[in-house]
Amino acid sequence: MPIEDDMFEKLRVELRRGSLVLAVLGALREERYGYTLRTSLEEAGLPIDEGALYPLLRRLEAQGLLTSEWREEAKRNKRFYRLTSVGLTVLGQLLAEWNAISESILRLTQGDK
Repeated sequence: MPIEDDMFEKLRVELRRGSLVLAVLGALREERYGYTLRTSLEEAGLPIDEGALYPLLRRLEAQGLLTSEWREEAKRNKRFYRLTSVGLTVLGQLLAEWNAISESILRLTQGDK
């Protein structure tokens, strides 16, 4: 892989990593268990490894943004996650911030049009 491709890939991963919290919170407006959350993120174009997803979920839960509970479904125990009311509020705030950042970047990269 040429150095430019390697550098781009590292920058791309960094950019995507910064958006995963927002994506996870947005996806958890509906209750999901880990596998379906991971699948929905992947289908939306944001694949995430289990090794990154579950620590992120634990951190968001510790911050009070998510709640989870174990339930049996199809004879298997699954941990279901959903936003708390605080998580929903934070999601709205982060979306507003994301939109402001996006607009600023577009202004900077497209110039005055």
